[in-house]
Amino acid sequence: MFDRLKSILTKPEPAITADDGPRLNVYATIDPMPARTFPHITLGEGDRSDPELSAHLDGFIGYVLSRGDGQMTHTRYHLMRHLQRVRHQVSLRVPHAALPAFAQWAQSANAVVFHEDGGVRDPWGRVLIDGAGDTDPASVVPHPEDAQQRKHRSEILLASRGITVAASLPPLLGQDEVRWQEAGTVTGRLMALLVVSTFAEGLRENDPVPVEVMQERLPEAFAHLSPKETAFLSAGGENDDLLNAMGWRYESLALLAWAVGVVPSLPFPGTICDVPGVCAAVLDAAASGELASATRRPTGELLDALDLHYRIHWAVRDASLGRRDYPADVIPGVVFERHYALNWLSRFEDAAWDDVDTPT
Repeated sequence: MFDRLKSILTKPEPAITADDGPRLNVYATIDPMPARTFPHITLGEGDRSDPELSAHLDGFIGYVLSRGDGQMTHTRYHLMRHLQRVRHQVSLRVPHAALPAFAQWAQSANAVVFHEDGGVRDPWGRVLIDGAGDTDPASVVPHPEDAQQRKHRSEILLASRGITVAASLPPLLGQDEVRWQEAGTVTGRLMALLVVSTFAEGLRENDPVPVEVMQERLPEAFAHLSPKETAFLSAGGENDDLLNAMGWRYESLALLAWAVGVVPSLPFPGTICDVPGVCAAVLDAAASGELASATRRPTGELLDALDLHYRIHWAVRDASLGRRDYPADVIPGVVFERHYALNWLSRFEDAAWDDVDTPT
């Protein structure tokens, strides 16, 4: 596996100087990559426009997870998450004298580095995991500065509400890492959520709006239904668990409506959304054409919401395990739906809507 990985990482080498230095294979999450101003020779590079990179990253994640005893650790888990966010991979030959400058650049690129000895290291050369599965306790999976600051702000806000979260929870995405869903995909998802949540509410009230009527009035929504949503509409609420889940989708709808500016604010998740108000706002925006031209809120606002709800969700799950009281003024179902929608919006694991995960 190690030899195969090395062959994938590199291309035939050009002539190099006597001070060869190590071959370094860089996995950076920042886009665009910062300029490489230190002495080096580029042996190969690729980005997310190259379909081979995704396959390579899947293989590299498998390599990381298979080292040593293969047991999941904090470092191994967060290294896996880093590799899932990689936007650029570059293979370099760097002279020994230029390694300090390389480390500074790797930090600015938010990169981890694969060495010829089979080890994966942080930007400062400390071993995150080696071929035997061992880790330097001083090593750190890197995160962009703005993501670290966002984590700090969320912790302060939650503490002011009496909610403490584990300091070990990592930062999430930085502004130069995130890849949002396309605007048209988001507005289509809004309309699909409006249909399924309205249908679920009608079933629970024993007064469902016929699917045929909704299809006639909102035909554009049906092109964006997920497979699970399509099955739910066809089954007519026979599955109680699915009916309950779809009934909560109003909260995902409200989150995405806020994300594209259709509703003006996102209150703390201590109350359910204003269902009539959100639905009316979405329908009015669709009728006026505003929805078709809607744009996302600034990246910083969306990432603030993602970071905050991730940490609240952790506190809710910790309470569900009996380790603490449930956070005051927090509705778990609202937190889950918002976290779910935000993970989909930020393309977490590139999952389709039905397959979104919300790990904490």
